[in-house]
Amino acid sequence: MSKHTRRLMIAVIGDSNPPPNDARLRLANDVGRLLVDHGCRVVTGGLGGIMAAAMCGARQSDKYREGDTVAILPSHDPSEAAESADIVLATGLGLARNIIVANADGVIAIGGGAGTLSEIALAWQLRRPIVALDADGWSRRLAAVPLDHRKRQPDVEDDKVHPASSPTEAVQLMMSLLPRHTRRTRHI
Repeated sequence: MSKHTRRLMIAVIGDSNPPPNDARLRLANDVGRLLVDHGCRVVTGGLGGIMAAAMCGARQSDKYREGDTVAILPSHDPSEAAESADIVLATGLGLARNIIVANADGVIAIGGGAGTLSEIALAWQLRRPIVALDADGWSRRLAAVPLDHRKRQPDVEDDKVHPASSPTEAVQLMMSLLPRHTRRTRHI
């Protein structure tokens, strides 16, 4: 009898309403596809913009399976989820839903405003690996920066928000960080 292995869930976070031809949408699409190519599921806040693009990209992977895109909505209404969401959790938690998104196995930030900033801070406190793509917003501002003094993982000497210059680099970096980020926070 084989043991079931849980598939990793990686959150992709960023702006919910960027301009239509924003380059960050292409980055998110590529990140979503590459994550599923690596056997991961894509978790987002479930709305538009970066979130929808990442889930759309996930569905473009040759390895895509139903259930690979997970939307964690702030409202009670599941109809608000992006069309590319397979699993929709309508939390009704408002902004507090960000802690659920940040509780994924890892977080990849693409640009972002205040909501993204809160998810990065929560992921830091939850001891999750965080990769920040070089894109306009908080991901660029926080790339290569430790958010505070805490030693989050005993085996991670270079603990920081890890910078990446491309979707490929972001996903490869995340895959290399995940085995080193095994310690989880029991509470905040």
